[in-house]
Amino acid sequence: MNDTDSGYAADGGWAFDDEVARVFDDMLARSIPQYEVMRAACTSLAIRYQQEHTGIIDLGCSRGEAVQPLIDKFGAHNHFVCTDVSQPMLDCCRERWKGYIDAGVVEVRDMDLRTEYPPVNASVTLAILTIQFTPIEHRQRILRNIWERTVHGGALIMVEKVLGNSADLDTSMVKIYYDMKAENGYSQDQIERKRLSLEGVLVPVTAQWNEEMLRTAGFSHIDCFWRWMNFAGWIAVKD
Repeated sequence: MNDTDSGYAADGGWAFDDEVARVFDDMLARSIPQYEVMRAACTSLAIRYQQEHTGIIDLGCSRGEAVQPLIDKFGAHNHFVCTDVSQPMLDCCRERWKGYIDAGVVEVRDMDLRTEYPPVNASVTLAILTIQFTPIEHRQRILRNIWERTVHGGALIMVEKVLGNSADLDTSMVKIYYDMKAENGYSQDQIERKRLSLEGVLVPVTAQWNEEMLRTAGFSHIDCFWRWMNFAGWIAVKD
């Protein structure tokens, strides 16, 4: 599937538009290293920390791939709230889960995390490649909102693109990442166009900075469960 023209807004920036929604799963599989490994790890951890009769929240749910295994496994034992700001992604989810939505098991909400947060007490919150798209000045507050809405013993599972701890290390990791994308069928022109379109839209920080924000938000048990070059996943548990 070719996504040469997918996601580029009129100003050259990145947009989660109809075309991106159509090719999104293929795009992720070719763009995220160890994609299936990362997804499986997130699901396994979520299953471990799920508590019955609590919420399960997916922040930046896109087409719903991250939360779908949890809906399949736990069904009416939990209340699922899935948020996004992309209308095409929201439309995909509403069509996908129409029966669950009608039954009151799933909610799909158009929600900007900069200004609001789901009023649901959750045992599991997924933020898979989501926080990186929010402005840095809002991230600490968003993570605090997550902590406040997490029940005791519940967990946040967060995956982010990250910066290397030095310019040289970051350059090396990004080069290896771009080589991976080329091996997965992206041309150099596509890679460069995607990089330019995401400038100022996807703003990564270092792994250490992410961990400090999680601690400052209130999470007492934090660990990195997956790392590949400039991508990392953490679990943060509320004591």
